[in-house]
Amino acid sequence: MAHMPVQQPKQASFPRLYSRQRLLLGLLDAIGGDVSNTDFQKLLFLYCKERSAHRETESSQGLYDFVPFRFGAFSFTCYADRPRLAKWGLIAEDDQKWVLTEDGSNLARESENTSIRAFANRYRSLRGNALVANTYRRYPYYAIHSEIAEQVLQDDRRTIERIESNRTKATPSRLFTIGYEGRTLESYLNLLIREGATLLCDVRRNAISRKYGFSKTALERSCAGVGIRYEHLPDLGIESSLRRGLKSEADFKNLFKTYEQTILPNQGDALEKIRAWLRSGESVALTCFELKAGLCHRHCVANALEKITNQVHSADPDVGPLLPNGVKHL
Repeated sequence: MAHMPVQQPKQASFPRLYSRQRLLLGLLDAIGGDVSNTDFQKLLFLYCKERSAHRETESSQGLYDFVPFRFGAFSFTCYADRPRLAKWGLIAEDDQKWVLTEDGSNLARESENTSIRAFANRYRSLRGNALVANTYRRYPYYAIHSEIAEQVLQDDRRTIERIESNRTKATPSRLFTIGYEGRTLESYLNLLIREGATLLCDVRRNAISRKYGFSKTALERSCAGVGIRYEHLPDLGIESSLRRGLKSEADFKNLFKTYEQTILPNQGDALEKIRAWLRSGESVALTCFELKAGLCHRHCVANALEKITNQVHSADPDVGPLLPNGVKHL
């Protein structure tokens, strides 16, 4: 009697993950595969901080950046990765905690990471308020927007004072420009926070981006979460057709010359809105894509604002200069 061929078990087909997504699975597996949202976020934060401290000897690629949020350090990018992992069946669809599935555990163990295992062993008994308090004591900046600092720190006045000292002090109105090219959403927001920006003015014609976090709705929501107001002034943008084919420095110079001569002079209302924000005490950051302000039309907007305010001050010296420190390009 002929033997029937033995059916081999079908191998799971896993998606191709970013290294940071593999980090999520590896850490979740190492700490037991089931953990609350807050605990997982704080453990991920501590792990990324410890590994980034070794950036001179090893790459920090694949780590997450964080911002100060409602319960301390928080990564928007981590939470954007979460539904993707759930869709692929690697974590359970649970809003209250992170739960690794069998497929997720199998994938995590394909590339065992000794540094993650060692980290998990060191922190295996630290959870809840004790874990949150640990992050606040070690990294007080990330607790500046915390709603639970007094609760978890109780009588630790020294740490509470350190948190307070990390909060940006009120300053006279300032004007910045900032581009998001090459920056994560979190590093971009941290730069705005540390510089004391209170209002982000988006001067893109179309506030959309393929880069995570920088389309209008997502950016507005993230800014609100860290105490920064978002405004979009599309009239100050440049049509995409005018930006095509820019290669040389001369190309950019010609574009900006055209913008300053034919587009910006017709945008008095938009410029006046920014001036009104500055007069009301806001510290405004003009934003667009390019990292270098000199390669972006936002520097033309900043120059125009500075010129207008100087003219007003010259005409009426009793009115103090609106931008005594000029414009800072972040």
